[in-house]
Amino acid sequence: MSTTGIPAQLGRRRITSRAELEHVAFELFDRQGFEGTTIDDIAVAAGIGRRTFFRYFPSKNDVPWGNFEDELDRMRGWLAACPPQWPLMDAIRLAIVDFNKVPPEDERWHRRRMQLILGVPVLQAHSTLRYAEWRQVIADFVAERTGHPCDGLLPQTVAYAMLGVAIAAYEQWLQDDHGNLSELLDTAMRDLAAAFGDGLPLRVEPGR
Repeated sequence: MSTTGIPAQLGRRRITSRAELEHVAFELFDRQGFEGTTIDDIAVAAGIGRRTFFRYFPSKNDVPWGNFEDELDRMRGWLAACPPQWPLMDAIRLAIVDFNKVPPEDERWHRRRMQLILGVPVLQAHSTLRYAEWRQVIADFVAERTGHPCDGLLPQTVAYAMLGVAIAAYEQWLQDDHGNLSELLDTAMRDLAAAFGDGLPLRVEPGR
């Protein structure tokens, strides 16, 4: 669909943040489909130029991922700051739950984001690259804790397992409009830690 299919939005405030641009794009994806929406469509609906779009996102495929790189850096820093006495699987579990926390006011948009990432076939190849970056953060942490090389079997096994559990938790969450994402992730990670035989889970007081 070309930009001629979108009415001019005279007087609309120009988009000034990446989150706002995401929301405009998500609304278009809902109406026109992901593949049926072009970058020009998004730019016109947002009241910005095509060049401005690329200041926020390298491509249309990157829109559903939001500020993924910044959040990945935050998780990397979270893991680096973990007390060394915390069991390995507990540290990873808590980091993943923290990484995926969503303010209540943003939950609607996050659900739409994950529906796109997990449900749009054309995004799967792009998702593979993002998943690899996510897994490497976990593998690097496991390697540091265990003394194994980051590309070794143990760090990579844990990283792949954690990604699989996280995706399974997201799929459950998307099936239940009232589901609690943090609780699903926490439960799934505890079960995985038990399977790895990493000892009793570390209990953390709510809100800490």
